[in-house]
Amino acid sequence: MYNVKSNVATEFISDEEILSTLEFAQKNKNNKKLINEILEKAKDCKGLSHKEAAVLLECDLEDETQKMYKLAKEIKQRFYGNRIVMFAPLYLSNYCVNGCTYCPYHHKNKHIRRKKLTQEEIKNEVIALQDLGHKRLALETGEDPVNNPIEYVLESIKTIYSIKHKNGAIRRVNVNIAATTVENYAKLKEAGIGTYILFQETYNKKAYEELHPTGPKHDYAYHTEAMDRAMDGGIDDVGMGVLFGLNLYKYDFVGLLMHAEHLEAAKGVGPHTISVPRIRPADDINPDEFTNAISDEIFQKIVAILRITVPYTGLIISTRESQKTREKVLELGVSQISGASCTSVGGYSEKEKEEDNSAQFDVNDDRTLDEIVNWLLEMGHIPSFCTACYREGRTGDRFMTLVKAGQIANCCQPNALMTLKEYLEDYASEDTKKKGEEVIRNEIPNIPNEKVRKVVLEHLEDLNEGKRDFRF
Repeated sequence: MYNVKSNVATEFISDEEILSTLEFAQKNKNNKKLINEILEKAKDCKGLSHKEAAVLLECDLEDETQKMYKLAKEIKQRFYGNRIVMFAPLYLSNYCVNGCTYCPYHHKNKHIRRKKLTQEEIKNEVIALQDLGHKRLALETGEDPVNNPIEYVLESIKTIYSIKHKNGAIRRVNVNIAATTVENYAKLKEAGIGTYILFQETYNKKAYEELHPTGPKHDYAYHTEAMDRAMDGGIDDVGMGVLFGLNLYKYDFVGLLMHAEHLEAAKGVGPHTISVPRIRPADDINPDEFTNAISDEIFQKIVAILRITVPYTGLIISTRESQKTREKVLELGVSQISGASCTSVGGYSEKEKEEDNSAQFDVNDDRTLDEIVNWLLEMGHIPSFCTACYREGRTGDRFMTLVKAGQIANCCQPNALMTLKEYLEDYASEDTKKKGEEVIRNEIPNIPNEKVRKVVLEHLEDLNEGKRDFRF
């Protein structure tokens, strides 16, 4: 039975509904009349259903695909403008009790170096990240109730927020840890986290259980219902994703959108972010063993249709992807990217030796943060280090209400420019600073509110004089 409001995983992610949707999409893959009706509906920027999105994904008509790309770019510009939010992952520990077949942290892997950061080591990592210019982190850790209990995560969050080095500060900590209890989610909320992130990996229950043969993560229902518990625990913003390449991408694409619809229907607000990782090489993991890999072309189409279908949701792409791939999908709807990422435990403050590898996966874009900021500026984007919404209480339904009303840009654009100015003053190379100052000058006239524009100009002057952390 399919029930979007049900709290039972197999009812709001119904295998029967997904298969029915895929069958409908296949039958209508070249139905130009229906496809154009769906695209016309999408122009209202109120989103699409999983069934409508599946029809677009199945379509192989080049003209219609180009219409999708054009619309995705327009919607991205309307809600997010040229802004690209920057973040970095911080790996606390790679101890894990699960047997996930696609992850090198699986408990049977005896030759990967196991490591857990002490609070002093976390301090060193955070200072290294601050010295790069980062203001927003995503905490990562394996599932291990002995080595990585919730108390360790909470203590680590407290440590991270406490560190102020030169002009550096981490202002938002997002958390990507294993599914847990309502009580533990409430503790994370109290600790001041931004977004709780959990990837489903795959929505196909049978495939999920085969990919997670042992450990607590084997429990499909407990994992899939985690977002409901997180929101019940008071967390306003949640981030979802699947790992494309593990299962049939069309199935997981539909499941992902059904999950988003469920949160909207059952909790009143959909996901704050959706990530689109693809499987990558890693220690003890050969991605060639996973036969469902998707091409760059399909990947780009997925991003574009996600932007059309969930226009208010942030789309994230990490350094799993190459510069070339990231460049293409930035235009099609991505609004957040990681930069200068290290996927090993303790790798920011001290470079690992090859024999001590503790990385979760190979990074495909290994440029420095300054190089990435420079690249974004060259393409006309505004690299944003803004964390204002989280600190001003614009989260959950309050954030979504502003986005849907088209009002969030009144805060986001000025905040993006001011945080970019901070980066340019404190961390940028001369070339990046020159390009950034030019982008800021060109963007100031685009702030529609005269009063806001005046305040931004005043704060930009304050930033020149060494003052920091202005926000709307």
